[in-house]
Amino acid sequence: MPNTVSVIVPCRNEAAHIAAFAASVLAQRLPAGLALEVVVADGRSDDGTRERLHALAAADVRLRWIDNPARTTPVALNRAIAVAQGEWIVRMDVHTTYADDYVAQCVAALQATGATCVGGPWRAVADEGHAVAAAIAAAFGSRFGAGGAASRRLDHSGEVDTVYLGAWRRDDLLRLGAFDEAFVRNQDDELALRIVRSGGRIWQSAAIRSCYVPRASFGALFRQFWQYGYWKVAVIRKHRLPASPRHLVPFAFVATAVLLALAAPWSVLAAGALATLLGVYAAAALAAAAGVAPPWRHPLRWAAVAVAFGCMHTGYGLGFARGLLDHGLRRRAGARATTLTR
Repeated sequence: MPNTVSVIVPCRNEAAHIAAFAASVLAQRLPAGLALEVVVADGRSDDGTRERLHALAAADVRLRWIDNPARTTPVALNRAIAVAQGEWIVRMDVHTTYADDYVAQCVAALQATGATCVGGPWRAVADEGHAVAAAIAAAFGSRFGAGGAASRRLDHSGEVDTVYLGAWRRDDLLRLGAFDEAFVRNQDDELALRIVRSGGRIWQSAAIRSCYVPRASFGALFRQFWQYGYWKVAVIRKHRLPASPRHLVPFAFVATAVLLALAAPWSVLAAGALATLLGVYAAAALAAAAGVAPPWRHPLRWAAVAVAFGCMHTGYGLGFARGLLDHGLRRRAGARATTLTR
């Protein structure tokens, strides 16, 4: 189907959100001559999502849904790509809200830049009435929290090593082999690495605007980043090198702290080094938190942002360590690494 853009959506147990998401995506403004189709791959939802999808598809022929018996994100994306008819493929997720020109800007960026993949910055926004979620959103947007990743800079347009969600030409996706279904998490990062190492370019446009709704508890945030760290090991194992040195920093921090803690009962030097390491990290986290939540205005949020940094960095580092252990022992990923955390 020429001159069509296909939106692909992985979905599982989203009964509370799928109607609002569908209304948002079907309200996208497209330039003349470009049609929209939406393909939702549902992972055997058991909360009423399927019934809602059936009703939504019956009400608007632009939306259809397909089955995803594997219940994982990469399989959902690949199944949606296989049936999508558009020459442009735009990925969307249910827990994100989009500007009404989001799809149009994705296509425009692909055409203007010639990049293999384009996307917008990863902007996290939460209800201000939910203190923890708001703190987590602030931590997401901080350079300290993200390790300086350009994908979190809202004003950045230019080449990057990965983007949030993403959009591609269908032919390019098929040539690349689409998403690697072995990656329950980080399948987007793995595809981005494949694109760059095959000579392609990834482009971020600040005009591609969306708002991601982050986790609403520190425990859920920790589990999310634990999985990111765990699956980053699989990405590195496949490609032999990390996409960026920053991917190794949380593991180095956690590994150093654990080794010093083990040695501390027998070594004053190790105990002192551990106290120094943790003190420097705490000071850096509090200073970075002050940049997004000034303590003289929001003292509780300031502290909560610092806690969110700790959840992100230690979760990622410990997950990375577990990924290394499982790889070394040739163990399969368990439920903790494969079960979605939302």
